[in-house]
Amino acid sequence: METPVFNAAAVAAPHAAACEAGLAILREGGNALEATIAVAATIAVVYPHMNGIGGDSFWVIREPSGKVRSIEACGFAGEHATIERYRSMELDAIPLRGPQATLTVPGAIGGWQMAMEMAKANSGRLPLDMLLHHAVTAAREGSAVGKSEARYIIKDDQALFGLPFFKEAYFSEGKQPAAGSLRRFPALAATLQHLAEAGLDDFYRGDVGREMAADLEKAGTPITRADLTKYRAAERQPLSARVGDCMVYMPQPPSQGIAALMMLGIFDQLGVTRGDSVDHLHGMIESVKRANSLRNRLVTEFDRIPEDLAPYLTETRFAREALQIDRERAAPWPLPRMEDGDTIWCGVIDGNGMAVSLIQSLFWEYGSGVVLPRTGVLMQNRGLGLSLDPASINALKQGRRPFHTLHAPLAVFDDGRTMSYGSMGGEVQPQITSNNFLRYARFGQSVTAALDAPRFTFGKAWNASRATVKMENRFDPALVAALQKRGHEVEINPNPYADSFGHAGMLVKHADGRVLADHDPRADGGAMGI
Repeated sequence: METPVFNAAAVAAPHAAACEAGLAILREGGNALEATIAVAATIAVVYPHMNGIGGDSFWVIREPSGKVRSIEACGFAGEHATIERYRSMELDAIPLRGPQATLTVPGAIGGWQMAMEMAKANSGRLPLDMLLHHAVTAAREGSAVGKSEARYIIKDDQALFGLPFFKEAYFSEGKQPAAGSLRRFPALAATLQHLAEAGLDDFYRGDVGREMAADLEKAGTPITRADLTKYRAAERQPLSARVGDCMVYMPQPPSQGIAALMMLGIFDQLGVTRGDSVDHLHGMIESVKRANSLRNRLVTEFDRIPEDLAPYLTETRFAREALQIDRERAAPWPLPRMEDGDTIWCGVIDGNGMAVSLIQSLFWEYGSGVVLPRTGVLMQNRGLGLSLDPASINALKQGRRPFHTLHAPLAVFDDGRTMSYGSMGGEVQPQITSNNFLRYARFGQSVTAALDAPRFTFGKAWNASRATVKMENRFDPALVAALQKRGHEVEINPNPYADSFGHAGMLVKHADGRVLADHDPRADGGAMGI
């Protein structure tokens, strides 16, 4: 399959309007970070079931100098978010929707703020109002509802629909909006316009922060004005591991990026040479089990990681884990499930070689469902990654950041290629990104073919009792039978291109300057460039 090729720079995103916003910045001479901010702001308006400015994000950036940096833009639990508070409400778990699901400070805008600073340090010169222009316009004048949002199956929908302000803001006549219908967000437009003029810091420590805090308090959430005032994104040294002929980079915990690195590293030790073979699928599923077992006891907020992670990302450790895999038989999987999540990934590579991988999310579709009426901000429910069990590695506590399914991959090949890639997908994100990487980097598929190929994942679906292998219906039935013979329980999704298998993208810049880029046929976007 032919992949779009651009002479110097490109952007890939799950919605065409977001691609257009990023391309406009590249054409104005903006760098990849500036273009990514434009994409992130626009996608927050036009793809609200997947992300928003009330959510979190993680960034991995490779500067033209070759330095790789990472931004942690995830919020912490609010001042009143305690186990005792929820127990006093006779709750055994954090609610899925509503004010008590709204317990962590949104970090996404803090990530934009740090990205702006990094952009300026790399000759960025474009003003914030230009970067937010497309987002403001889309919110004020309206944008067409995407096919993805119109067809989405919403979890716990009755709790979501019953929340104040939600239906009015997002649904037409109380129903899920039709694809192509025009929708405006006047309050959100005003907020974005104000931030464009006053600066992003205003979201936390200015007029917007004050208005948000008032609405958060009125709604009865655990988040206070003091929480917003204290929040700042952080720069972290990214995790990295050598996988064959390249270095792969991921964000630090609380991102689950380490799981993706371990999956790739373990699978690489198996020596599989043919993609979409039974050895590929079996080996990857078993690598997922090994990696997720380690992830579940290692990933917590950055300052509380229980062990040094570096020894887990070595060839020696990957080989050790690979030796535990039975090449002919599926291992049992008794561990509990994580929650599903909905997210956007986007990437930009500019003419100077700067590459950005960004993932931005509200967690569940439409997050907590809590809309702050004065600002139009839709709040995330990322706090579901915290536990009311005091013995949990991610036990709820004021100021604690939750476990994050989010990760933003980036790879640098020995031959000079740089790859920005990623996907949405909740807990199975690392499986989706790892298989897309392998199809391109190991099995010789083009960028477009790798993104188009049928997908498989291992895990539990929403409300399922056990983990299974889930496959799109385009796989060869003989391959399915071979997996079953090795002991895998398989479920075939009736859709050839299903949203539950991610909205993924990939950009690869070659040493001669060309950029090959594309985005998922399962989404509403694509790739554009210069």
